[in-house]
Amino acid sequence: MKIENLMQKILIVDDISANIKELIDVLKSPDYDIIVATGGKTALELATYEEPDLIILNIAMPEMDGYTVCTQLKADAATQPIPVIFIAQQGIDDAKGLELGAVDYITKPFHAAIVKARVKNYLELKRQRDILKNLSTRDNLTGIPNRSRFDKFLEHEWRRAIRGISHLSLIVIDIDYFKLFNEHYGYVAGDECLKQIAHALDKTAERATDLVARYEGDKFACILPLTDAKGAIVMANKLRERVLLLNIPHAYSDAADHVTISQGIATLRPYPNSSPTMLIIDANKALSEAKASGRNQMKSWE
Repeated sequence: MKIENLMQKILIVDDISANIKELIDVLKSPDYDIIVATGGKTALELATYEEPDLIILNIAMPEMDGYTVCTQLKADAATQPIPVIFIAQQGIDDAKGLELGAVDYITKPFHAAIVKARVKNYLELKRQRDILKNLSTRDNLTGIPNRSRFDKFLEHEWRRAIRGISHLSLIVIDIDYFKLFNEHYGYVAGDECLKQIAHALDKTAERATDLVARYEGDKFACILPLTDAKGAIVMANKLRERVLLLNIPHAYSDAADHVTISQGIATLRPYPNSSPTMLIIDANKALSEAKASGRNQMKSWE
């Protein structure tokens, strides 16, 4: 299971360089990764790609003010959960920003102790919320992401691939003759087999951008953002080799005398108004072809 990054990310959005510098000096810490945007459009892009844990947003900015930025952040499901703290002048009416979804205000001139305390408090709340969310999206048996997490992650990466005009690959993985494994070795051994394979697959997908999930039953899936067909085949080979190294006996398999996997690979370059269901359908078609061809192999759908 991948270890979550303990460093939390803060996005500062301000068109005034002096404000940015002052906030960076106040918040400089080994616990924070601070990124900066000097305009609303860039801020929205960074919020999507960088997925910060907190956004500190100036209200008074040219072209796109903070209220507009906040409205768009809260209208997008991907960025809606990110807490927003507004930077405001003394005496400004803070009701509007709170109604738009901001969690708080900090006023200029900045008071270092207050800024530090508020940022720390909201980041801690965000961390606790993320922990609870993470627990709800883990498969109870294997500990890796579950189908719900898979669906949300694929939808998110599909939209990101559309914006970035990039490839997105999916590998669907099936344990060969797992029903016979359960029947002959028992369900306790079957559960242990699932756990070992899930751990092996998850450990193999080392990039932080990749996701291995339990799709259903004895089927797993690996989502590979920014990965073309050639890269997906390389990963599928690694997944297969890692499972073979487990050397789990399976005397009732027609594919080998140990547990093996079949894999279906699909790669697409998503386009506007398209659905990630296309990728799932193609990967499952490839998986069916791999199983029909004798199992213990991979097939790509083109």
